Amino acid sequence: MAASDPTPQYSDSLHTLYLDHQGWLQGWLRKKIGCAFDAADLVQDTYLRVLTRRDVAEIREPRSYLATIAHGLMVNHLRRKDLERAYLETLSHLPSAQSPSPEVRALALEALFEIDVMLDGLPAPVRRAFLLCQMEGLTHAEIATALRVSVASVRLYIARALRQCLDLAA
Repeated sequence: MAASDPTPQYSDSLHTLYLDHQGWLQGWLRKKIGCAFDAADLVQDTYLRVLTRRDVAEIREPRSYLATIAHGLMVNHLRRKDLERAYLETLSHLPSAQSPSPEVRALALEALFEIDVMLDGLPAPVRRAFLLCQMEGLTHAEIATALRVSVASVRLYIARALRQCLDLAA
């Protein structure tokens, strides 16, 4: 390894950043989500993001930077938990003979998580129109009534959501 290789210095900076702020970040996350195990996972995910995104030596406000990354990860984590809880709640109302196998449940949850990511960032009415159409099988007229918008707006909403899904899938 050459003397000009930045790797050891980068490694030292990351190590120092971790030692100086890991405990604080984990405590902050634990207070926010109420689970030490999930907080520990999110701390590790946060530092992985730091590792892949920028030179640690350039970080001027480490706690603010770490909290921003961790907050985004926490929001995604909580959204996934909510999706999983809603899916499992729906399954609990099915007769046991119709209940999917654990493998099918896992695949369905992954598909739901992927759809959620694809629809992220769209306005709520657009997401809702798309889900009512795709998941509930409602007609455009029924969706228009539910959302209190015109059928033309529903068509635009669904087209926008489909376009975003296709763009992200490509």
